[in-house]
Amino acid sequence: MEKKRGILSIVPTPIGNLKDMTYRGVEVLQHAAVIAAEDTRVSGKLLKHFHITTPMVSYHKFNERSRVKELLARMQQGEDVAVISDAGTPGISDPAAVVVKEAIAQGIEVDVLPGATAFVPAFVASGLDGGSFCFLGFLPDKQQSRDQLLQQIANQPITLIFYESPHRIIKTAQLLRDALGNRPIAIGRELSKMHQTYYRLTLDKLLADPEQITLKGEFVLVVAGAGKNSVTDDELRKLLQDCIRKGMRQKDAVRYIQEKTGARKNRIYDLSLEL
Repeated sequence: MEKKRGILSIVPTPIGNLKDMTYRGVEVLQHAAVIAAEDTRVSGKLLKHFHITTPMVSYHKFNERSRVKELLARMQQGEDVAVISDAGTPGISDPAAVVVKEAIAQGIEVDVLPGATAFVPAFVASGLDGGSFCFLGFLPDKQQSRDQLLQQIANQPITLIFYESPHRIIKTAQLLRDALGNRPIAIGRELSKMHQTYYRLTLDKLLADPEQITLKGEFVLVVAGAGKNSVTDDELRKLLQDCIRKGMRQKDAVRYIQEKTGARKNRIYDLSLEL
């Protein structure tokens, strides 16, 4: 008789408030043979709080592929494995995707528990269109990949959601302003924690006064989708032609029209090349 395989459980952990840990999450961690944790020191505090004595092994982006072989072998022998990250749901801007993919390939059951994650409460509390959204995580570090992504999403009517760190939030806002034009945004900071704060404004208002944002903690940036009544290409061409007649330089004309209409800088620039 074939030996029963173990189960891979993906367990969300609180993003700030320990009371957000679910009863089921605690139970799964207590009964697992091993817990794969992003940082065993961080997770050790969580386990101690809930009196969980299950042994841990490190599982992060630097050892993910090598650790997966060990975890899969244990599950093939019938042991249940739980994966947690420092905060939130593993697999969402945190390690877990590799072990999930390999477990599925080997016919191992994967059980993902519902629970804490940062972008859902930020999206709901934003006050922006709640019909549909696109979660994009952190913008790519490489300029080419970043530019390609921004170009792809520029005309999407759905709400866009990003994660960002305090030292990059203003730079990211400028990148979004250049690529998407001026849009309503909501910023959630330190969600579920003592200093939880929401800012609801526009990209232009944020960039005009960056000091209104407390640059500490973790951020979720929610950006309105492209408006249905945005300025047309023909309207932009007419504005460009007016600027040409007035003798304005291309660079100055593009900046002027961007500020006037909120249209994307790259879009106006491309139209100016046609003229």
